[in-house]
This record gives sequence, C-alpha cells and structure tokens, in this order.
Amino acid sequence: MSAVIHLQALGLTEYEARAYTALLALGRAVPARVARQAGIPRPKIYETLERLEGRGLAARVGQSPLEYAPLSAREYLARSRRAFDDRLGALDRDLSRLAPDPAPEAVYHLHGEAALRSMCEDLTLNARRTLFMAGEPDLAETLEKLTPRGVRVVTTPLANLPAIAMDGERAFLLARDGEAAVIAHFVTPPAPPLPGAEVVVPHARDAHGVHTHNPVIVHLIEGYVELAARQDRSAEEPVHA
Repeated sequence: MSAVIHLQALGLTEYEARAYTALLALGRAVPARVARQAGIPRPKIYETLERLEGRGLAARVGQSPLEYAPLSAREYLARSRRAFDDRLGALDRDLSRLAPDPAPEAVYHLHGEAALRSMCEDLTLNARRTLFMAGEPDLAETLEKLTPRGVRVVTTPLANLPAIAMDGERAFLLARDGEAAVIAHFVTPPAPPLPGAEVVVPHARDAHGVHTHNPVIVHLIEGYVELAARQDRSAEEPVHA
C-alpha cells in the first residue's frame, strides 16, 4: 500500500504505518481487530498502538473493551510539514555558516546528460519571473511543463543564429530571472555505417556544459535568446510583394 510506504518515509515504523492505515479504515476498533486488519502479530499490536498514541496519531476511546480511534491525518500531515520546514530552515542556517554563497562570477562545469538535465529542471522549478530557452525542442517542451505559473517563458530554436556548438553536438541555453544560467552541449550519436563501409570508432564524448550566476553571462544569454526569437518570428512572417 503506497500510504504505508509514504508514512514510513515520514518516520513511522512499518507496523505503525500499517496500524494507522488500518485504524483509518476501521474508524475505531479493539486492538485485536486492528492487528487482523493490518497483518500485525497480536503480541506487537499493543505497543504499536501506544506508540501511535504518543505520536498523536491515535487515541484510546474506551476501556472496557479497550478501543483505539485514529486522529486526523490532515493534522498529522500539517505537523510533519511544519517540522520538515523547520529542519530545512535549520539546515540552511547551518550550511550558510559553514560556507558562504558562491561568488556570482563563478562558473561551474557540468558533465553528463543527467547532470545537465537535472540542473535545467532545478532552475526551471525555481523560476519566479522569466525563463529564456533556446535549442533542444524536446527538452524545452519538458521544461515548459515544469515552469511555475505566472513566469514569462521565451523559447526559440537556434537555427537562425551562428552555431555555438561543435560538429556532432547540440547546444541548449537556459537563463532564469536574470540570476542563473546553463549552457549545455548534448552529443549527437553517430549515424550507423553504411553496409560494407569501414567502421571508424570516434573518440567518445560526453554531454557537457556550465552553470553560472555571473550576471554578464546570464544577461548575454537572455539577449541572445531574445534575438533568436525575433529572428525566428521574422522568418515566419509572410513577405508581401
């Protein structure tokens, strides 16, 4: 059951998660019935229910016979969310003390298609105002679907501007909010050899690129993409005699 897996990810043991979901299904029940519903050994059900009570997920609603009822799942989720946010805030403060933010002029190299795509997705998900993307239509379409609502998106191919990638590579540009950018070069697989042709094994290349917060580079990419978009629109406009 997926709910059991998710509850375990939030810190519950497997027995606690199974007992809680069983209580939600039953409403209120004696421990023996909860054990049957959840598939928990009878000797373990009492201590499991007591731990749920301690977590604020269950309450005793009778003594003779002893019965338990589930407490609100929404309240538990709200508490878990607040606790998680508190831990994230504490981690952010601790990490900030350990190391300052990277210098804005720094440029970081990325290697491998997975790393490039992951960085592009991160920038997209954190966009607040603008996204500029050029090249790789399939990747641009995927990122557009991830773009938060209200963000202005400019996308364009790179066909009408000078090439910025080597032969056998495909360039992709992404700039976010005037603050961060990725320049990616994806590798195009070589075409299969013709029958009877000599097979030449090319030097293997991996997708590669850079990530930066350098404002000069970021604004250059935004301007480059804006220019490419205008060129693309001009090429599509009909010419009247």
